[in-house]
Amino acid sequence: MTIYVGNLSYQATEDDIREVFSEYGKVNRVTLPMDRETGRMRGFAFVEMAKDSEEDTAITELDGAEWMNRQIKVNKARPREEGGSGGGREGRSGGFSERSRY
Repeated sequence: MTIYVGNLSYQATEDDIREVFSEYGKVNRVTLPMDRETGRMRGFAFVEMAKDSEEDTAITELDGAEWMNRQIKVNKARPREEGGSGGGREGRSGGFSERSRY
């Protein structure tokens, strides 16, 4: 399972996120997606922890918490949808959910 962390401060670093989540268990990986055009952080991250039970506790404790002057959103990440950028025959708009991209 992967945790989605949204509404992050643009000043948050991988180490900052790892430190917060390590209070709930072993953090295997933190991913901070960057905007391809600007090189800036996109305001969300993905966290993978060693045990599902640790991830569940982190989600319960941190969802809605204020961190770095932002109320963060923490939940289970949804799997990335197949099909890329959309458009085409299915009439997709080409947009995507922040939670679906990791």
